[in-house]
Amino acid sequence: MDKRRLGRSNLMVSPLCLGGNVFGWTVDEATSFKLLDAYAEEGLNFIDTADVYSAWVPGNTGGESETIIGKWMKARGNRAKLIIATKVGSEMAPDRKGLSRTYIRSAVEASLQRLQTDYIDLYQSHRDDPNTPQQETFGAYDELIREGKVRTIGASNFTVARLREALEVSEKFGLPRYESLQPEYNLYHRAEYEGELEPLCRQQEIGVIPYYGLASGFLTGKYRSEADFGKSPRGARMGAYLNERGGRILAALDEVAARKNASLAQVALAWLMARPSLTAPIASATSLEQMKDLAASTRLRLDAADTEKLDQASAWKSAFARV
Repeated sequence: MDKRRLGRSNLMVSPLCLGGNVFGWTVDEATSFKLLDAYAEEGLNFIDTADVYSAWVPGNTGGESETIIGKWMKARGNRAKLIIATKVGSEMAPDRKGLSRTYIRSAVEASLQRLQTDYIDLYQSHRDDPNTPQQETFGAYDELIREGKVRTIGASNFTVARLREALEVSEKFGLPRYESLQPEYNLYHRAEYEGELEPLCRQQEIGVIPYYGLASGFLTGKYRSEADFGKSPRGARMGAYLNERGGRILAALDEVAARKNASLAQVALAWLMARPSLTAPIASATSLEQMKDLAASTRLRLDAADTEKLDQASAWKSAFARV
């Protein structure tokens, strides 16, 4: 499996990142182990999680995903072969959130313990914290990197203005910079990333690892009417996609998938992996069948006609071609 460099860091990652948000939520520990085994057996090495996964589930407190991944790595003895990404900053409790030095120092220790490791490959600011000076946040990350607890840092859900400011602060004070950005981006959600974030990321050589690569499952094709909403816990979100543009995107995916003898999910992810500014889209699986589908996407190659078909169907502004 060919690896890609993440930003200007020394991290070499597979072209598809496995999303750990489902572990401890829609997937129990035993099934999570099977999915992780199947992912690793494909030669893929990049796993993304967060300390807050999955605090939204009744009875959970957060950290469930990290705990499952940590148990799996210990059982398999494969930590050195993996690139583990996790996040800090989302609210775990009223007094446990944000990007202050004090909180980051506390949160990283909890994540390390749950992951049963002494270092995190990619530690990400889960969301912006306007109440904490960015210099303070980078100072904390600098300490962790110097101590060997973190290898590289990244940002998630940052606006272009705040990401640009973060890069300027890092350069001005000689502090570590964000080497990756995790935005929402897929065939349906294109405007925000392509309009402002992509030019900055390309200019600054920032690795991009978009989440919701399959638009919460819409781009798999299994949600084509309101009658399909009950197919999964995410079904309730599908109403936002069932419009004229969403229909065009599904029709284009159907056409390309038929031509390539591939699934819609494979085509949607292959389109992402082929975009020059992207390092690795994030996608999750809840079954071995889905995992097989995700892995197959890394081997699918779209030709110019395929890409043009998808670009035009998902165009987000008039006369839009490919950026």
